[in-house]
This record gives sequence, C-alpha cells and structure tokens, in this order.
Amino acid sequence: MAKKHVPSTKRALEAAARKPRSQHYVLRLYVAGMSPRSREAIRTVTAICQEYLASRYELQVIDIYQQPALTKEEQIIAAPTLIKKLPLPLRKFIGSMADRDKVLVGLDLRPKEP
Repeated sequence: MAKKHVPSTKRALEAAARKPRSQHYVLRLYVAGMSPRSREAIRTVTAICQEYLASRYELQVIDIYQQPALTKEEQIIAAPTLIKKLPLPLRKFIGSMADRDKVLVGLDLRPKEP
C-alpha cells in the first residue's frame, strides 16, 4: 500500500492533537518586584494555567530581589522570565509575556500557526 503524502503543517497539527492532555506542568516565573511588567507576566501566566492546565500545574512565582540565589542558580539574566521545567523539553521565555499566543505555543498548548 502506498504511503499518502501529508504536508508537514498538517502532521504537526495532528501530532499536537494526539498529545495527552494529562501532562503535569512545572513552571517558574521570575519577576523583578511588582513592576507593571511583572504584574502583567503574573496575570498572563496565571490565566493561561487556569484556563489550559486546570489542576495539572505547579506555578512558582519568584521575585529576583527577594531570592537572588535562585536567580543565579537558574542563570536568569532578565525579568520577567518563565521557565517550563516539565514536561520536557525545558524552555525559557524571556521578557514581556503580553503576547499570550506566543506563550501558549511555547508551552505546547497551541500549535504554531503556519
């Protein structure tokens, strides 16, 4: 039987649809005090977690001013920074979290648009 050619974009969307919806997420959000960017990042990431990961995520918000040792350990160079520890692969998002779609794609919660 001949194998049917499927465009790569379609394959990527199909693969994303097959991913188990039970994966547990471990996230760390590093912020710099309660600046407007920090509050925006906390608000955006918390909303995404509640909407897409209900009861299957751990979100730790870390103020780099209050816990500088953790900042050095994770090699944080700017804030806000979001680190997805689990599920693998580990990913880091640095800077503004205002682009919700970009964060969703980065967390593998939405397929990248072609």
